[in-house]
Amino acid sequence: MKALSIKQPWAELILEGKKTIEIRSWKTKHRGYFIIHSSKRPDRYAMNFFGFSDLPCGYIIGYAKLTDIIEYNSKKEFLRDKYNQSKRNIQ
Repeated sequence: MKALSIKQPWAELILEGKKTIEIRSWKTKHRGYFIIHSSKRPDRYAMNFFGFSDLPCGYIIGYAKLTDIIEYNSKKEFLRDKYNQSKRNIQ
């Protein structure tokens, strides 16, 4: 099974269904389930922002399903999704 390392709290937000877009600089042909590994070093600023004090780091914490990828043709498209994703995470 494929795995993806993601910093906390982003990994937790994916598991909670609050983060639905993960932006990477590379493409993948994989579709289907993959393991979520929380990297050893969390994003401290984001942890505080979302109100998390302690989340597991350095462990496999769950799994998710990759259904599709989006290729951005412009910076405007990229920023639109980045802004909309951030807005959803706050709610």
